[in-house]
Amino acid sequence: MRRPRPAPRPKPQGPPVELLIDHVGGDGDGVAQGPVFVPFALPGERVLAAGAGERRELIELLAASEQRVEPPCPHFFACGGCALQHWAHEPYLAWKVERLRATLARERLETEILPAFGALPATRRRVALHARKGNREAARLGYKIRKSWDLVDIDVCPISDPKIQAALPHLKRLAAPLFEHAKSAPTLHVTLSDTGLDIDISGVERKSGGLSADARMVLAERAAAADFARVTLDGEMAYGARMPQVRLGPAVVRLPPGAFLQATACAEEAMAAFVVEAAAGATRIADLYCGVGTFTFRLAEIAPVYAADSAPPAVQALSAALASAPGLKGVTAEARDLVRRPMLAEELKKVDVAVFDPPRAGAAEQTAELARSKVSRVIAVSCNPATFVRDARRLVDAGFTLERLMPVDQFLWSSHVELAAVFSR
Repeated sequence: MRRPRPAPRPKPQGPPVELLIDHVGGDGDGVAQGPVFVPFALPGERVLAAGAGERRELIELLAASEQRVEPPCPHFFACGGCALQHWAHEPYLAWKVERLRATLARERLETEILPAFGALPATRRRVALHARKGNREAARLGYKIRKSWDLVDIDVCPISDPKIQAALPHLKRLAAPLFEHAKSAPTLHVTLSDTGLDIDISGVERKSGGLSADARMVLAERAAAADFARVTLDGEMAYGARMPQVRLGPAVVRLPPGAFLQATACAEEAMAAFVVEAAAGATRIADLYCGVGTFTFRLAEIAPVYAADSAPPAVQALSAALASAPGLKGVTAEARDLVRRPMLAEELKKVDVAVFDPPRAGAAEQTAELARSKVSRVIAVSCNPATFVRDARRLVDAGFTLERLMPVDQFLWSSHVELAAVFSR
């Protein structure tokens, strides 16, 4: 059997032991009786693993699963960005669906689970690349090594859009002047827009004065040479050639620095199609945690929309984009903290469909108001099944039925799974 390529870190202590892998756990590790967790091991495999305690390292495959495939990335096994490239797509996707079903069961929730949407390789339009000091011409750039603060200096990334992959040498050059201060640990948040790459850089030491004028000049020159659309430092403009923009349904939105977009355009389309279908027939819609309008503009083709989000720049971008989409039923947008000031049941009196797409913490405060309201349909989009089931339980206890749910595998080869769901009274 081919030995997995080990990550560059100290060898695990303790004699190797033979283990039979029973299933794959929540983080993507193989699980043997004990439990003992072994990265890169699959159900039914016999493996030789070293280490002590619950966490071991795979040393050798003694009997490989038929579901094992050759990982497409040369950095896999060391890079911490992906966990499951070695698993065939069908059983991998089925595992994510079953994990989601088990999460629902913990809150006694049952529903129709639709076929899962699965993102394909080379479709990620949004990545966060860590930088470490290299030389004057190029930094080291990539993802963190498993269980380490160091990183794998990547030259390919099969999950990313080809335009991002092609830009890796330019991004390494862009990051090189960011290390004037020893405490700087930059991260390049790269978004592929319709007008080019938008890069917002965080982690540059500011207490010592930030980047010098010379370093900023080098940064701008290298951004221009790479034909990037925009480069910002924690939202502050460092270089701008074109305004990054994307099409969201019928509208063209100019993105504020660091704006949130769904990680892949194809997953966005799948979730938007689900949301629009579920909202059909609405007379007034609330789009809560609307961001820059991922669903807002599409929903406004059905009925008037009240849109709210806690990020004022996102709401401003949404409002400005309304001029690019004539013929909508009407949009009222407000910057509003939906945790501290959720839309109250009394404010929802004229709303018959509510959509919410919260961050990982979920929408507990807003869900409580939806539960008190007379809204007839609620459509939830969630990046965290654990907080989704908490919020879903409250809606069901208030008289809603969880009608159907679509699993969304947007973060390919990770343990992460998302979803879209619809509730009705």
